[in-house]
Amino acid sequence: MRQTFEGMPWWVKWVAIPLLVLFVFGGVITSILGALISFVFKLLLFVALVGGLIFIVKKFTGGGTKSSSRDW
Repeated sequence: MRQTFEGMPWWVKWVAIPLLVLFVFGGVITSILGALISFVFKLLLFVALVGGLIFIVKKFTGGGTKSSSRDW
């Protein structure tokens, strides 16, 4: 594989080939990145909602008193 690119100019290796990769696989790359970002956002939203729910339940049920520190 290395012998294939040895006689090529630098701009073929570092400009033309990456542009071809982005052109051919750009849709796949963006869909994978979009799915990953969506998953991370949903995970963070889930964690925030669960944390908020726990906070609200402890606040209204009196679980936030100092006597609950012995539960640890």
